[in-house]
Amino acid sequence: MTEGWRPRAAKPGSLRGRLLRRLALLLALLLLVASLSAYWSARRAADTAYDRTLLASARAIAEGLYAENGKLKANVPYVALDTFAYDSAGRIYYQVLDLHGALVSGYEDLPTPPPGTPRTNDYPALAHFYDADYRRQGVRVVSLLQPVSEPQLNGIAEIRVAETLGARERMARELLYGTLWRMGLLALSALLLVWLAVSAALRPLDALRRSVAARASDDLRPLPAGQLPRELRPLVNALNQFNDRLRGLFERQSQFIADASHELRTPLAALKARVELGLRAQEPAAWRSTLEEAAQNTDKLTHLANQLLSLARIESGARAIAEGGAQRLDLSQLAQELGLALAPLAHARGIALALEASQAVWIRGEPTLLNELLCNLVDNALAHTPAGGNVILRVLPGGVLEVQDDGPGIPEDECAKVFQRFYRRTTEGSGAGLGLAIVGEICRAHQAAIRLQQAAPHGLWVRVEFVLDED
Repeated sequence: MTEGWRPRAAKPGSLRGRLLRRLALLLALLLLVASLSAYWSARRAADTAYDRTLLASARAIAEGLYAENGKLKANVPYVALDTFAYDSAGRIYYQVLDLHGALVSGYEDLPTPPPGTPRTNDYPALAHFYDADYRRQGVRVVSLLQPVSEPQLNGIAEIRVAETLGARERMARELLYGTLWRMGLLALSALLLVWLAVSAALRPLDALRRSVAARASDDLRPLPAGQLPRELRPLVNALNQFNDRLRGLFERQSQFIADASHELRTPLAALKARVELGLRAQEPAAWRSTLEEAAQNTDKLTHLANQLLSLARIESGARAIAEGGAQRLDLSQLAQELGLALAPLAHARGIALALEASQAVWIRGEPTLLNELLCNLVDNALAHTPAGGNVILRVLPGGVLEVQDDGPGIPEDECAKVFQRFYRRTTEGSGAGLGLAIVGEICRAHQAAIRLQQAAPHGLWVRVEFVLDED
């Protein structure tokens, strides 16, 4: 076998063909059961008919019994054997025994009734029916006990009539074949009717397929469900909901690309203009000043690009959480690690960064996104807190994260706007307006509630409530 070869997966068949195959299999099983039942029913009918004829032949022979010189004689009429005589499918044998069991007429070696053979209750006669083998073939035998009351004879004579089973089997086969032919025709007719019914029932689905195939790639309008059968409406509703989510995703991506292009275009143009101005200068001091400003602008662009990448990562992280990829994390440990990482930055700015986390608080989430959320909240607090101020990072039981600073705070009427992408409260700010937007997206991905509030006497108080992991 060639290395790397993989067997090709079987293509799924059509719904119509699958339904017809399963229905045909079910009908075949029913036909098999019906065939066995029809055969035994036909065999019982044949046995009943031929047993009656056997008994009639035995009675006809019994009517020909007479006494002569103290001995029983038999006058076997031709009509008694005419019904069976040398039939192409069977043959008849008879035997007449006197009061003492001696042979009077017929074949002397006909099989005797097995011990315990019951008397038939189907006919008013002292008759016993049984199966036996005679001359290497199966026979059906009737033993009729005939009372004899003559002046010189008084007792019970026995008449046996045997018939080969060929005629019975032929009759049973004819009944069986007739039944199978009619049932087979009925099954084929049922399959044809089912095929026509399924084809008619699938026409709306085929019309829906053609309608979807005829649409343009950017046409995400809802599919019409008014004329569809009730069974197809949940599928169409699910497709429409998916199209709504997809349309919303495309709109957010388009808006994000437009906003990002706008936000990047301005600082890049300013950076290019400043570099061109520095190139026209002749003094080394002007060159150094230009390089320093270019380095600062590059840092801002790098920060903006990192934030844009963070927004892109949130989409994949949210999808991983929705698909069950969240991890069990200790929120207190995450806050402690971030506090230790940002402590040098807070110290350099003259800000006291405090951590309050008394116990482990377990939640489920994506660690990279949660680190991004903590980093943005604390970095935003440090950026707006003046030197000598305080920033408190607090983790409370119940899955609550709080960040409090001594900055100017945010007016209540703007608390909802700051979570919009590229929203800036003042034109003097150096940020891109993405920090709290990233925080809001991460909270939405973790189904966490976030609230902003003015702290007393001043500053901003941010509260994020996560869902606890009870495992």
